[in-house]
Amino acid sequence: MNPIRYGMIGGGRGAFIGGVHRTAAAIAGNWQLVAGALSSTPDKARASGEDIGLPANRNYSSWSEMFEREISLPVNERIEAVAIVTPNHMHAPPAIAAMEAGFDVILDKPLAATMADAIAIAETADRTGRLIAITHTYAAYPMVKLARDMIVGGKVGAVRRVAVKYTQDWLAHISDAGENKQAQWRMDPVQAGPAGAFGDIGTHAANLVEFITGERIASICAELTMLPGRVIDDDGAALFRLSGGGRGTLIASQVCVGDMNDLAIAIYCDDAGLHWRQEDPNRLTVKRRARPDEIWHAGADRTYLPVGLSALQRTPGGHPEGYLEAFANIYRAFGQHIRGAAQAGEAGYATLADALAGMAFIDACVASSERGAVWVDVDPGEGALR
Repeated sequence: MNPIRYGMIGGGRGAFIGGVHRTAAAIAGNWQLVAGALSSTPDKARASGEDIGLPANRNYSSWSEMFEREISLPVNERIEAVAIVTPNHMHAPPAIAAMEAGFDVILDKPLAATMADAIAIAETADRTGRLIAITHTYAAYPMVKLARDMIVGGKVGAVRRVAVKYTQDWLAHISDAGENKQAQWRMDPVQAGPAGAFGDIGTHAANLVEFITGERIASICAELTMLPGRVIDDDGAALFRLSGGGRGTLIASQVCVGDMNDLAIAIYCDDAGLHWRQEDPNRLTVKRRARPDEIWHAGADRTYLPVGLSALQRTPGGHPEGYLEAFANIYRAFGQHIRGAAQAGEAGYATLADALAGMAFIDACVASSERGAVWVDVDPGEGALR
């Protein structure tokens, strides 16, 4: 297929996730970066574009300039999609403008800083018919997809209990914010939204639960906390109930000293327990009562894996694939959808419905914690708490 011509918004000098998106798109092989507005500061935007080799005539000082100039180009030259890699509060304006201009959108989670902005994005997508993908990366790992196949496919029985944790330590000390650009906006409710750690990584944990089980988190009881002097959560824990009747626990923290990026999940079903850890992503352990443990390994040559999973892997077993390749799986799948070449089955990326569920999760956790850790329904359909 012809590569998707795309422009990037954000992701310039000092940014982390912009480079990840560009690398993932290159690995996917069906995307081509042709334009960008890489910073909200015009001079920095142009300098950042020069850094990565954007052509001068398509290295823009703002996303509004990019849209205005790109739609004036011939259809077979202009961008077809945009990747938005800005702080949360700057997701909605360019996403809405991009769809209005006729471009599809891929953007980081959460969908927006507020539910109102998220609903505005969703309404624009519905009205314009444009496609949106959200980069919940961890659901794109092959072994995570295998776990989903086992559970949703009815191979291990109904879900009884889930235990998921996502713990980091990069904000474990007050001084860690300092001059750290990535920390500063994530700890500012105006830019990040109402939740800190639960909005940043708690949403990943929640999405992983929902993706693997094929169920939604229906209600939650959460306690969010923070170190003295901070105004937004950096730590928290929650109990939750799944739509299918199962129960679970979720921990999301950025102040757990010694943990780098420890996302781990265990799903206990009628007939087996499934265990996966992001820091050892190429193995899925399946445990059964009074039987030896099963260890499933990733790898393009693992013939025992379902055909769809083999197609997502690029190297033989024993050659680790990880975060960037999982990210690339999202770009690959979204590119296929844009081109109308997607296969039947799950989308291969987090959809708008998944993203709205993530926004409802954030609002429910904040509301529960503010009310003293009471049970609150999660309502992605109405966009408000019942």
